[in-house]
Amino acid sequence: MVRVIGVDPGTKSFDICGLEDLNVFYEKSIPSETIAKRPDVLLEIFKEVEPLDLIAGPSGYGLPLVSLEDLTEEHISLMVLVRKEDVKIPVLVGLAEAVRRLKRSNLKVYFLPSVIHLPTVPEYRKFNTIDMGTADKLCCAALAVHDYSSRYKIPYEECTFILVEIGFGYNAIIAIESGKVVDGIGGTKAGPGFLTSGAWDGEVAYLTGKISKLDLFKGGVRSIVGDESIMPEDFPEMAKKDRRAALAWEAFMEGIEKCVWSMKAIIKKPQVIMLSGRLSRVPGIYYELEKRLSAIAPVDKVQGFAKSVKEAAQGAALIADGLAGGKMRELVEHMEIRRSYGTVLDYIYINNVKEKYLRKG
Repeated sequence: MVRVIGVDPGTKSFDICGLEDLNVFYEKSIPSETIAKRPDVLLEIFKEVEPLDLIAGPSGYGLPLVSLEDLTEEHISLMVLVRKEDVKIPVLVGLAEAVRRLKRSNLKVYFLPSVIHLPTVPEYRKFNTIDMGTADKLCCAALAVHDYSSRYKIPYEECTFILVEIGFGYNAIIAIESGKVVDGIGGTKAGPGFLTSGAWDGEVAYLTGKISKLDLFKGGVRSIVGDESIMPEDFPEMAKKDRRAALAWEAFMEGIEKCVWSMKAIIKKPQVIMLSGRLSRVPGIYYELEKRLSAIAPVDKVQGFAKSVKEAAQGAALIADGLAGGKMRELVEHMEIRRSYGTVLDYIYINNVKEKYLRKG
């Protein structure tokens, strides 16, 4: 019997999924602001549901499969990528502090890689990039591969598709060829998202001056509409009535469309476009994307297996099962997650970013 937990540290909520021999035994969603205020909550939950063979911990921008006992402050800095003098973002504050609390325990925790850490992604695709899909987006990719393989009764090596992950804050477009991740356009580039602007024009970045972390959570649908209270569920109807919302709708949809078309340079003949993430569960958004993307390939939705927690938490739990030697061992080995390496800063060739950040951190 293998009993594991997977954690998704999302922009809006931390989701926790527990599996025992691939049967769900625990699901919980906690607002990210709650974790920031009470970072002990995660440790309390893990202690409550023990015994556990392994936990796939909240990994942020990702690490090359680092265990809790080997985790250092430098690793935590690489998971959150926040300058010390910068503003405090609840999800990142909560993640860092929750991980520090875990360090005091004897739990078996591993922190997962992101897309850029994978050996299956050619190095030349990584240049001057950090976010090709954060660790939670890689977990979504693992769930998508498992889901597609299981539903259509085909081996992992026959799964070739494009994953469109649409989260509350960020989107990600991930290319999967023969069951392996080979490329990704991460949330800070895949936009506009619901919160983020997507890729910055270099001239805009220059004129902005010193960009804060908070700036990466702005410029998307909410900013375009001019309403920071709008929720994804409101978006389709608002777009029919309000001019700014209609413009945001076109920008959001076309942004995803362009990213998916660009992945056709990598995945020549995708079997399917798989949709996942919170916004994909909003019917109006899903149907619009289905209509637009079906010109590329048939559109399908990642089904998952849990009742309430997000796809990333489910994928994290599958990876945890595989790392613990459970039934998902073959998935973890096939996606070469154990062979992840390096840091998210290794491929930047501008202004010695890696050296400057780690020295300050």
